[in-house]
Amino acid sequence: MRLNELRDNEGATHRKKRIGRGIGSGKGKTGGRGVKGQKSRSGVAINGFEGGQMPIYMRLPKRGFNKPNRKRFQELSIASLNRAIAAGKIDAKTEYDAAALVEAGVIRRAKDGVRLIGAGKVDAAVKLHVSGASKGAVASVEAAKGSVNVLDEGTVYRAKGEKQDRSGKKTKAEKKGAPKAEKPKPAPKPKPAPKPKPAPKPKAEAKPKPAPKAEPKAEAKPKAKKPQVLYTDGATDGEPDDLKKIKGIGPKFEGDLNAKGVYYFRQIAAWKAADIKMVDEIIDSFPGRIERDEWVKQAKELAKD
Repeated sequence: MRLNELRDNEGATHRKKRIGRGIGSGKGKTGGRGVKGQKSRSGVAINGFEGGQMPIYMRLPKRGFNKPNRKRFQELSIASLNRAIAAGKIDAKTEYDAAALVEAGVIRRAKDGVRLIGAGKVDAAVKLHVSGASKGAVASVEAAKGSVNVLDEGTVYRAKGEKQDRSGKKTKAEKKGAPKAEKPKPAPKPKPAPKPKPAPKPKAEAKPKPAPKAEPKAEAKPKAKKPQVLYTDGATDGEPDDLKKIKGIGPKFEGDLNAKGVYYFRQIAAWKAADIKMVDEIIDSFPGRIERDEWVKQAKELAKD
């Protein structure tokens, strides 16, 4: 073995990857990244993508509400309390709150308060000041002639499955049906005494009015007759004409005209200005359509055929 023959184990060393040096680097133009796009960049983590299927965070149900400012209590079980009494950490003559329990080494930290839980036998009478306690834990401490003082009286702890007592609360129906308290009306102001009326003056004798002259009645003007160019007796003169041949008349307008007795080109060819105005109102179209599309002129040419 010579010095020039010394070498490391096979695979222990490797050539440095030359990034961004083109195809000649041995890693191709992408430098080992494979393809272009988001996954070829560093620091990209596409979490939750499962190949197109519904992600698991969308498949699982979301229930309940996580209160952002909820309190987190440190739990102290009856069994842990007994172990602390047996170890001599708790003295029966001393009253313990959260800070004293931490100092005595019963709990690691107080958090937002201490809650006493569990049930069983307590070996000594202890006096505890805690933020909450279950019914079984209170009964166990009191059975050993101890006491539990709950500091946070506003928090009510119910057993599992026990519903809140709402006997004292009114329902919405009872609130609506309850009569509203009437405001006391202000006392009426005394009315001022009426002023004495002056004596009435003697009325002058009324002069007789002259009889009104009879005015000659205006003669009633005869009402203008509406044009009567439409027929209402149906298509009696042979087969009706196809009014749709006139530009501007479709199936709807043809039906409206037939309903009013217009079936033939010669009827439309005989229309005057008053007739056109009346038909405009009947067919309920844009005003001036008949004159714009020259229905009368078209009807005259079709009537010749």
